[in-house]
Amino acid sequence: MRKFNSSINGYNKLEVNNFVNEVTSEYESMLSKLKKQDEDILNLKKELERYKNMENTLNRAIMVAEDASNQIKKVARDEAKGVIEDARRNASRIVNDALLKADKVEQDAELLKRRVTIFKRRLRSVVDEEIEFIDSINEDY
Repeated sequence: MRKFNSSINGYNKLEVNNFVNEVTSEYESMLSKLKKQDEDILNLKKELERYKNMENTLNRAIMVAEDASNQIKKVARDEAKGVIEDARRNASRIVNDALLKADKVEQDAELLKRRVTIFKRRLRSVVDEEIEFIDSINEDY
């Protein structure tokens, strides 16, 4: 605490006025600092609110992205099942076609064997007839 010198009419006016000026100056300085701090607090609150809004927006975006991801996975699974089913149907059709062709080839081979056997018999018969003819010619001469 500050002490003032006394004078005839009380305290020394100059000292008191200087002190009042110092107190006023300090008060104004503190008031200015408080106003600046209030502005800073208000700005920080606004910035905090903006960040909260951004956080909410990002959270919603993440939820939308997760939903989209889940939908894409479901579509991919369904599509994969469809591709597998198509592949199985095609495989069955290909196997059936191959079996039918194999049966036809087997039948054609069997028919060819029969024809070769018949041809051999006929050829043998013709050759036998020719041999008999040749033998008969030899007997005549």
